[in-house]
Amino acid sequence: MLQLEPQNLLIQEAFGAAFSEDYQPITLDRIITDFDFTTYHISTPESKTKILLSINIKCWPDLVEHGVLALLAEKYAGFQILDQPEPGWDFSIYVDLETTNFGSEEAKSEAIENLSLLKRNCFAAPFLKAFARYEELSAQQPPDPNNIYGEDSTNNSNEKVLQIHYRDAESIFVKPSNDRVTVIFSTIFKDEQDKVFSKVFLQEFSDARKRSIQTAPQVINSHKEPPLEIRHLIRETANAKDTSYITFVLFPRHLSTDDAKWNTITHIELFRSYFHYHIKIVKCYLHQRMRYRVSGFMKVLNRARREHDDEELKAERKTASGRRFEVR
Repeated sequence: MLQLEPQNLLIQEAFGAAFSEDYQPITLDRIITDFDFTTYHISTPESKTKILLSINIKCWPDLVEHGVLALLAEKYAGFQILDQPEPGWDFSIYVDLETTNFGSEEAKSEAIENLSLLKRNCFAAPFLKAFARYEELSAQQPPDPNNIYGEDSTNNSNEKVLQIHYRDAESIFVKPSNDRVTVIFSTIFKDEQDKVFSKVFLQEFSDARKRSIQTAPQVINSHKEPPLEIRHLIRETANAKDTSYITFVLFPRHLSTDDAKWNTITHIELFRSYFHYHIKIVKCYLHQRMRYRVSGFMKVLNRARREHDDEELKAERKTASGRRFEVR
């Protein structure tokens, strides 16, 4: 399966060129749309050497509530963050090519990567908040070391669930506990075929964990019926019958170090795009195979068609009464 890249390649390419030594400043005005309708704006409103990078995310108010501004201020301390973002956008960073000095190629590459991971860094705020709460709860009540198979825990049932409305009628729910962090995606399938493909796709996640990847998160799929952790947050809507809930259970091994936490965030925030992308790819592949098979059947039928020569056609010509005649 293809793995979607967490960074935006167009932003990475734009700033990779801008930070190169032979870069000739040009006027920029580009709008880039990502898989989940997150949009970016790269422009030079003041001068060609000052690049403004702005982002617009549907769930920005939820991210602000969970501390995204403090996280971005820390991540982009080397750049100028605007107090008032560009009109129509949620967050803006100024990159002045004349004053920016990285000191080494490694620092330059890290800055380019960090700018291209702007969306990932935005979505990291609620996850980092949940991970911090998990560490507090585990310190107060250490997890059971014998619970190695991921059975459901009844501890911390009253813990607050962090909700991110990342798409229209779709949300991400993050609930910390003393021995795990539970991440639940709600997603809508309006096509019945997509529901079937999703069940097969998610079953592969569960089977892979049983066969060879025991360190992977536990994956649970439920259709229509929301998990117990978020049942009090779900309201009855017109899309309820088309909604599926996909639960990831993150265990202490996924949150053991800072690198492990960021790796977990990088992969899990891409899950919805990854999931629907591969469902569409499977349907495209099946349609391609169907067209190929139909084309093969047509070739067989064409080869089976009887060819007539002129003499035979003349012999086979008949009148309405059934009498044969010959044209001279």
